Amino acid sequence: MSVEIPDLPDTRRQTTQLNQVEPAFALESPDEALEDPLETAARTEVVNAPPSTSEVDPEMEENHLIHEEERLVRRIGPERTASLTHYDPVRPEEARAEVSTMVKVKKDPEDTRRTGNINDIKNKTVRHKLLEKERLRKKKEKREIRKKRREEGGKPGVPHTIESLREADDTVIDVQDPKNEERLEEIQMDLQTDEFSSYFNMEYEPKVLITFCDNPTTKTRVFGVELCRIIPNSMFRYRGRSSIKKIVKRAVEKKFTDVLIINEDQKKPNGMLVIHLPKGPTAYFRMSNCKITTDLNKSHKEINKHRPEVLLNNFTTRLGSSVARMLASLFHYDPEFKGRRVVTFHNQRDYIFFRHHRYEFSPNAKPKLKELGPRFTLRLEYIQEGTFDTKLGEYEWIKSGRRRQVESSRRKFNL
Repeated sequence: MSVEIPDLPDTRRQTTQLNQVEPAFALESPDEALEDPLETAARTEVVNAPPSTSEVDPEMEENHLIHEEERLVRRIGPERTASLTHYDPVRPEEARAEVSTMVKVKKDPEDTRRTGNINDIKNKTVRHKLLEKERLRKKKEKREIRKKRREEGGKPGVPHTIESLREADDTVIDVQDPKNEERLEEIQMDLQTDEFSSYFNMEYEPKVLITFCDNPTTKTRVFGVELCRIIPNSMFRYRGRSSIKKIVKRAVEKKFTDVLIINEDQKKPNGMLVIHLPKGPTAYFRMSNCKITTDLNKSHKEINKHRPEVLLNNFTTRLGSSVARMLASLFHYDPEFKGRRVVTFHNQRDYIFFRHHRYEFSPNAKPKLKELGPRFTLRLEYIQEGTFDTKLGEYEWIKSGRRRQVESSRRKFNL
């Protein structure tokens, strides 16, 4: 029974005729059935193209090939057509042989991709699976190396940290190195003649003035009051509309030794200006992570009035020594151990962490520490010679202006 094909557009007629064409070859394995039917049909049409004879006009033959290629582009797209351009429809026997060699058996993607870069795999699930296997494999190898070293009696490995890989600095003060004897003598002479020598010689008692920016918010005022409780012989005053130079002049007349000015941004303390009187120096710190006693669920009533001890940790460079001496000069040089209070300035990677604790000893257990608050973190921005003067003052060290140079290496520290 014959079926008449109605008049259809060119694309539908070609599709109908394509479905009636018998395949030129049979797939040899069931895995080859996964091939795209459009690509298989396109290759079939290429194979079943009319053979070339010596009587065919070369110009007609070229036009026929161009027509076949354009038809493949319309049907299966330019990307798939590019993979079929090496087939010659004029020689179907050779084309059939090439098609049979191109049919590949589907393999495990993990086996084929393991030799290359795993990050180039586009399948997210497969990529994560292979990365996890690679991570476990490396972890197992490290475990075996450690076990072998332990059995042989070797020393344990030293972990790599930013501190252990720190870049060498000529200004680092190493007391244990015998080569630094001359440098230590020079540093000792400088320390005996700097601005804080009279404090460390116990010639005066520090007297600190704490003030704020204009119209401080509640948290900034509470923070200033808590600093006043921590620092002995200190008082806080509202700044009003006075400039910093007028505050310094008035503080010198009242015989203050230091001035603390707390800045704020977005209703939070974000900076601290420390001015040593009467001749400087001046240091500005960027403040972050400020937590007052209420934020720590503590009470200010636990802070007694005894003078605290001061701990300065990890200030190893010449600049760090100057900063540590400036912070130490805010507190009294004679602590009262009866109060069991301690104030800590811990430097790590140029960040100065402030903590306030009360310690307690017991005969049957280790010493206990209880944080009293507040807590905050400081980052040095600049040190200026003399009192505050942004126009004519000379800077000993400044971070802004050479930020790329200062922060170009994460392994270089200044304090």
